[in-house]
Amino acid sequence: MELSSKLEYALLALLEIANSYESGEPLQIQQIADAQDIPKRYLEQLLATLRRGGLIKSTRGVRGGYVLAREPHQINVLDALNCIEGLEATLPSTNSNNSVGIKVIEEVWEEARQALYKVLQEYTLQDLCDLYSKHSHLPLMYYI
Repeated sequence: MELSSKLEYALLALLEIANSYESGEPLQIQQIADAQDIPKRYLEQLLATLRRGGLIKSTRGVRGGYVLAREPHQINVLDALNCIEGLEATLPSTNSNNSVGIKVIEEVWEEARQALYKVLQEYTLQDLCDLYSKHSHLPLMYYI
């Protein structure tokens, strides 16, 4: 499975919103777009999808913006995948050829898919925040 830019941007947006969860202050679209270098128009569409999927909430007004619908440790990466791409996005296409070889390949693919889902279900937004914090404190190495 390849990470689509749509899912990557959605995860970056969720990461930014999750990082500000403790403050309780909603983040505005422009803040998220600037912090994660996401095109604003594209971000608007992604945030609408995430809101409809129940992962974030929006508030209106001058101090409005977006907050997580649940605590960061209660939202996992699989939730984001399901919201943005749908779980069926990673299923193999059904082949009309019912040979034993095709059945074996589909069986292995299904096992791989289940393993992938298990890993994505184990990582929460809180885990991503912790990893982000850990990596942002590492010194940068410059090579010439």
